[in-house]
Amino acid sequence: MSTARERWLNEGLKVLAEEGAAGIRIDRIAARLNLSKGSFHHHFDGAEGYKKALLAHFEHLSIETLENAIADVGESAGARVILARLTKLVHPGGTGLYRPELDIALRAWATWDADVRAVQTRLDGARLSALQRVWRSAVASDEEARTAALLPYLLAVGATVVFPPVDADQLRDLYEILLPLVPDSSSQARDGTTPPP
Repeated sequence: MSTARERWLNEGLKVLAEEGAAGIRIDRIAARLNLSKGSFHHHFDGAEGYKKALLAHFEHLSIETLENAIADVGESAGARVILARLTKLVHPGGTGLYRPELDIALRAWATWDADVRAVQTRLDGARLSALQRVWRSAVASDEEARTAALLPYLLAVGATVVFPPVDADQLRDLYEILLPLVPDSSSQARDGTTPPP
């Protein structure tokens, strides 16, 4: 990806977080970047092309951030170790795993735009799938892993939709309360028993 194209997309995400979908106007983003509309048209096929690229960029970044965080620890490390690492990556600044302003804006946009709704659906599915994989070694079935994955995910979603959103430090504190409930080895899943809370 070219530097200018990446700048357009990253600035679009900033605008989306600050102003919502209504703020994504090419003239305003160009002014913020001190780039010409010619630069925009060089990289994107109109406003619709920019929207699709922006959504794809956010989807890619979101999934990549989570998948890389899991891979850095290694799925064989066990659910508690991986979830502890993910918990540490919830921090203020909008670059970690918790970006409430973007999640709020995207979910609001998804209520009236089918393209955005499709991206949000894929994002929710990919995030839950990743968390389900993390949990699978600690529980006896895929169904239990899915249920276990829902708890931290729905906590994050709920934290973004309350007003004002829960800040990253508070969400991390909530996750830290939950961590002792996570089994610390995968032996329970192998023998089919459910670990004690």
